[in-house]
Amino acid sequence: MSVIDDVIKANESYADQFQLGRLPIPPARKLAVLACMDARLTIEPMLGLSTGEAHIIRNAGGIVTEDALRSLIISHHLLGTEEFIVINHTDCGMLTFQDNELLQRLERETHKSAAVPAHFHSFTNLESNVRRQISRIRSHPWIPDRIPVRGFIYDVKTGRLNEVK
Repeated sequence: MSVIDDVIKANESYADQFQLGRLPIPPARKLAVLACMDARLTIEPMLGLSTGEAHIIRNAGGIVTEDALRSLIISHHLLGTEEFIVINHTDCGMLTFQDNELLQRLERETHKSAAVPAHFHSFTNLESNVRRQISRIRSHPWIPDRIPVRGFIYDVKTGRLNEVK
């Protein structure tokens, strides 16, 4: 049995006990979180949130990509979120490579080139990266200045969040 088969079977049990079908579409806590996709980050428990309380947007590195911005804009303007959090973490895989090296490796291994992704958004410093993502959000003309945007680094060894100022 594949992992997908395992999780589909688990979904059957989940669906049998499911009681969240009446949650409203807008997040109850009016919060949107942009975080890394790393499997060690369990966002809702980390932040004391329950299902339906926040929008959770995840990608490799917790990067403010065009798609992440699209989601944040929709989250605020259509679904009422009023605060944004960016979460990066220690021991992140995005610290382990450079974009051009990965691009060359992929072309070498596959013998193909591709137009997208044009960037993988690797970085060398967590604090600088968090600040850069906050700046990208704050500088977008469709994100109101009144929206608080705060950034944190999650320590994968301790479970603690540390704010980046």
